[in-house]
Amino acid sequence: MSSARRKKVLVAMSGGVDSSVAALLLKQQGLDVVGCFMRLGSEEETTTPESECALPVVTPANHHQGCCSLNDAADARLVAAMLDVPFYVLNFKRDFGRIIDYFVAEYDAGRTPNPCVRCNDWLKFGKLHDYARSIDADFVATGHYARVDHRGDEPRLLRGLDTAKDQSYVLFGTPRARLREMLLPVGELSKPEVRRIAQESGLPVFDKPDSQEICFVPDNDYAALIRRRSPESLKPGDIVDDAGRVLGQHEGQQHFTIGQRRGLGVAAGEPIYVVSKDAATNTVVVGPRDRLLSEGLDAAETNWLVPPPMSPRRCTVRIRYNSQPVPAHVTSTGDTTLTVRFDEPQAAVSPGQAVVCYDGDEVLGGGWIATAIARYS
Repeated sequence: MSSARRKKVLVAMSGGVDSSVAALLLKQQGLDVVGCFMRLGSEEETTTPESECALPVVTPANHHQGCCSLNDAADARLVAAMLDVPFYVLNFKRDFGRIIDYFVAEYDAGRTPNPCVRCNDWLKFGKLHDYARSIDADFVATGHYARVDHRGDEPRLLRGLDTAKDQSYVLFGTPRARLREMLLPVGELSKPEVRRIAQESGLPVFDKPDSQEICFVPDNDYAALIRRRSPESLKPGDIVDDAGRVLGQHEGQQHFTIGQRRGLGVAAGEPIYVVSKDAATNTVVVGPRDRLLSEGLDAAETNWLVPPPMSPRRCTVRIRYNSQPVPAHVTSTGDTTLTVRFDEPQAAVSPGQAVVCYDGDEVLGGGWIATAIARYS
């Protein structure tokens, strides 16, 4: 009499405490756990040519800076050994180069990119799912602080119970069909609970600090990255006010973000902020804080996890990763576009960032901000 096959799950193990505890919890639940480390490569390494392959190749991890370093790979491998689960290192260098190219191109176009969302869309819940299917895995799991509710006919993406750590924003682009194959076991826990479980289970990463920077810009000097990858795009230009009066000069509009106040290099009789940028003219526009306020936004490249609202739907929205949800109405305006109208004007709506819509804890969907609506004077 044969027993039923255990459900297999591929766990993306970064070497941090969250993904380590995710693997631990899934094994305790009786799943057939396979661990993997995504070798992304440093910014320089991604330019190295590699042979074409349909799936990532298993390869030893090389030393490089960032959150996916040699030490992180070693930590992930150690935890996998302690849990007695198979462990693989997957070479995603070529695919990660696409994310760096996107990052640089967005800044060059005058927008503010979010590479963490793109990494989840393209790699963790994109390419990694392809690999999962190749090993007959039923699920892909990560250590994100969000939840997937598998009850009912359709799975739902929910905010993590620890609202201070909630990462549902960076998962909004997950294709709706992929939710069925997605497990997020630490989303039911708080960060202190995750660390406690790791410590009580003897996992050596229980007190490992969280990574704070963009993994391919570990020194936070993104302008230096742009200078290396796109040197011809960084050119001196004008800093102007709303009337077009030149107030000063800059070394490239890529050095500035919407809402920035410090480091502008110009003086005024009142606090001034970056209120807009024009990549075509290489111009940075500054003004008082009320010029930062917008009554809404238009977004493109939408992804809906529920049926798209064809008429205004009451919701809350987040316009950047670290912002609190604010009341608004959202309307799907086309196959790939949406419009948001805020209840109260919001500051520093930044093209290139994601807007994510919620109904309570449920993620409805979102898109990439194209323009702010009716900037106030």
